[in-house]
Amino acid sequence: MYQPTALEKGDKIGIISPAGKIEPEKVGIAVDMLERLGLKVVLGKHVFDEYHQFAGRDLNRLKDFQQMLDDPEIKAILCGRGGYGSVRILEHIDFDLFLRKPKWIIGYSDITVFHSYLNNILEVESLHSVMPINFTDDQTGKSVETLFGAIMGRFVDYNIQAHELNRLGIAEGELIGGNLSILYSLRGTNMDFETHGKVLFIEDVGEELYHLDRMMYNLRMGGKLSELQALVVGGFSGMKEGDPKFGKSAYEIINEAVESYTYPVVYNFPAGHINDNWTLPLGRYVKISVDEKEVSFNWDKR
Repeated sequence: MYQPTALEKGDKIGIISPAGKIEPEKVGIAVDMLERLGLKVVLGKHVFDEYHQFAGRDLNRLKDFQQMLDDPEIKAILCGRGGYGSVRILEHIDFDLFLRKPKWIIGYSDITVFHSYLNNILEVESLHSVMPINFTDDQTGKSVETLFGAIMGRFVDYNIQAHELNRLGIAEGELIGGNLSILYSLRGTNMDFETHGKVLFIEDVGEELYHLDRMMYNLRMGGKLSELQALVVGGFSGMKEGDPKFGKSAYEIINEAVESYTYPVVYNFPAGHINDNWTLPLGRYVKISVDEKEVSFNWDKR
């Protein structure tokens, strides 16, 4: 797995909108914060375009992404927001120049489309993290802190409190994953993800609980859950009960889907569509230790 080079003060970072449209003031806050970090920010030509729910037409979003990939002076690409639209441009992106010297591609939610392709097909690490859509003027919490640390080459180990549904144990493997609905949508395509020997992270937002149950059974019947080293479950916020009610919480649904396996399972990891959205280096090797009191995540520092 190739690890992109850390940025240094004076390096350029691009901001693009490959999916949903974003307000200029949100991007402005991110620009100010990145410049205070010592980076030079380059905005995509179409970052503020609007076309229905998208940040402009597919071709223009594609042009911005391609230009940032091909420009050797751009050392990292930060996606402005998720929403929907990344999958509409993925198959048209040329990664040839990018692969000669990979750079960080950063975001979460719909950006899982790119994470999955980078990690599983191109074997390049990427950063699952907070995006400009979430930045605020006074944001100094761990979400932004871990993102800024990661792009500058500082990956801190994590320790979180135990959850009652956790399954104890120790596991090691390459971390993959992201938004569950997006991963589910890639099933059966040539961009499907491989879970053998991996640590899978999943999160989601606003889904019907029965749909979550359907997605987990799809992963189970498709063999995606049986060969994991560990499962890490992040935020499942705004989930919908439905009418009639499904009768189980999101975590209970996931717990039921993996109850016949023996690997460690971690619930309530602070990442996803929640206030705490700590940066995860997808594609990086991690060691996870789960006991009765806490869970530790130790990253390969190579």
